[in-house]
Amino acid sequence: MRPLDDSGAAEMQEPRLPLTDITPPAASEELAAAESVETPGPGSCWLCRSSPCGSRAQPELRKTLELSPGGSKAEIPGTCRREDRRKFLIVFGMLWGFLNGPYSLNVAGKTVESDCSLALPAEVGEAKKKAPCPGLGLFYTLLSAFLFSVGSLFVKKVQDIHAVEISAFRCVFQMLVVIPCLIYRKTGFIGPKDQRIFLVLRGVLGSVAMILLYYAFQTTSLADATVISFSCPVFTSIFACIFLKEKYGLWDALFTAFTIIGVIFIVRPPFLFGSNTSRMSESYSDHLKGTFASVGHAVFAALTLVILRKMGKSVDYFLTIWYYVVVGLVVSTIILFILGEWSLPYCGLDRLFLMLIGLFGLGGQVFLTKAIQIEKAGLVALMRTMDVVFAFIFQIIFLNDVPTWWTVGGALFVVASSTGAAIRKWCQSSK
Repeated sequence: MRPLDDSGAAEMQEPRLPLTDITPPAASEELAAAESVETPGPGSCWLCRSSPCGSRAQPELRKTLELSPGGSKAEIPGTCRREDRRKFLIVFGMLWGFLNGPYSLNVAGKTVESDCSLALPAEVGEAKKKAPCPGLGLFYTLLSAFLFSVGSLFVKKVQDIHAVEISAFRCVFQMLVVIPCLIYRKTGFIGPKDQRIFLVLRGVLGSVAMILLYYAFQTTSLADATVISFSCPVFTSIFACIFLKEKYGLWDALFTAFTIIGVIFIVRPPFLFGSNTSRMSESYSDHLKGTFASVGHAVFAALTLVILRKMGKSVDYFLTIWYYVVVGLVVSTIILFILGEWSLPYCGLDRLFLMLIGLFGLGGQVFLTKAIQIEKAGLVALMRTMDVVFAFIFQIIFLNDVPTWWTVGGALFVVASSTGAAIRKWCQSSK
């Protein structure tokens, strides 16, 4: 490249792109052919065809174009129109890539690489990221609801093993999957010092919620337990108001009332509905135990969500699962020794169900997390109500248990409450 003279103007003896001594032959031949087509007049810019070119007046704005391999260099007038510079980059990049294969462009310290000989080089700047497929987040949520419902069906099928033992087996199988994920992500197994107490609380409350839910599945119908567990958003709003000082308004109180009405329809207490419980497949005492266990699950799950909201994004998601399975295994083991209920499953089908419960539970958590990452939380919360639909379908098809109209009415109240709470949060976050 010829140096600039004292006046700051670049003397160009020939109207061609100045190249260094190590110019590839193919590039030189193509440039020479291009010059024979049209030659700019004296004093005009070879790129923008303006006369005189603004680059003569302000030589300090000239930029450098580097092409690799070969190390070819050329000067582009910095004051030429942006559109003309962009056209030059596109045409010359295509030509270079077609003749020499992979190439990289460096303009003003910014590099654009291409490994395809016919690919258009993007204009200097960041490439546009691929937009996720429309509806992919909702599909992930639907798949998560299906996996959770299938895992609940397996819990219902395994009747000879205590709910606490099922929780312990689930923690073991999930631990085998989470450990490689933590090693790969290099997040460690302890977590930040100021967040460890919250991680332990998350593990204790989450494991207790899981045990109560499995106990509810075993003692009451699948649909009843699933519907009552969906009262979790109502309790979350209450606890967020108490511990996180979030606002609890009139709409939240209305949703809470809807949830209480729905639970009453499902429980059907004798002092309101009489003593006729002949349509229940199980005894009323077991039904009552399952109902209270479902409500307890909703309460502890709500406390878990409040703790996760308190930690925010300062802790990796897989680390929270790690504490959940480790603490859950410890809690389940202690409870089993206290109750004396520890027993290995003798049936091979029960062993398969235990493995699938852990895998389906982890799969549901993963897809739900992916859905929240790429979709609005309000839409995800609305799609989560498909858990109730799957629970009714599985109960009718696989358990031969048709829900009562009281259960259907209670489900409508609870689902309306959780849906209304989700829409309200969604509207507040979009403002």
